[in-house]
Amino acid sequence: MHIGDKIPAIVTGGASGLGEACVRALRARGAPVAILDLQKERGEAVAAEIGARFIETDVTSDDSVATALAEAAAAHGTARIVINCAGIAQAMREGAPLDEDGCRGVIVNTASIAAFEGQIGQAAYASSKGGIAALTLPAARDLARDGIRVCAIAPGLFATPMLEGLPREVQDSLAAQVPFPARLGDPGEFAELACFIVETGYMNGEVIRLDGAIRMGAR
Repeated sequence: MHIGDKIPAIVTGGASGLGEACVRALRARGAPVAILDLQKERGEAVAAEIGARFIETDVTSDDSVATALAEAAAAHGTARIVINCAGIAQAMREGAPLDEDGCRGVIVNTASIAAFEGQIGQAAYASSKGGIAALTLPAARDLARDGIRVCAIAPGLFATPMLEGLPREVQDSLAAQVPFPARLGDPGEFAELACFIVETGYMNGEVIRLDGAIRMGAR
């Protein structure tokens, strides 16, 4: 699936961090993008800057998601690319056109290396990310009949607003734990991988670590 063919995309959590990087990467390739996020001021600013559409959305509410998907479809047509950086939203329709492989669309979910190496105090967070990782293969198999691929990215330590809000010495300490390159990940690298997944038709049902080879200890 070639993003440059103006294929409509939706990014949940697209107002900041990893989601924003994905929005910018998709727009740079020519895709019409709808940003679904609760951060209204930030989302509208990003949308205005790059020519995307912001839709205030609570991904924990079925009604809010349904309304947002309808608005996105009215603006851009049926979404064929969905990148979830905040929760999970099913946004494909069987009426979407097929590409040369018979693919109607791609869903890229965001897990975390905590799914595999949850640390002390991360029981809830790690289990939620583990659920996303475990969802990937069965979802890919279930949606194969509809021509939809499903993958997930498990990022390590990235320079997102959450980590950038920590003291510099803490950020440096975290970066030093990464074998190579010994730094925090750039959200743009996450976005590039998401776009690679979208455009690589044989990639399906896989959870891909993006972490500089770090393996988290118990603490």
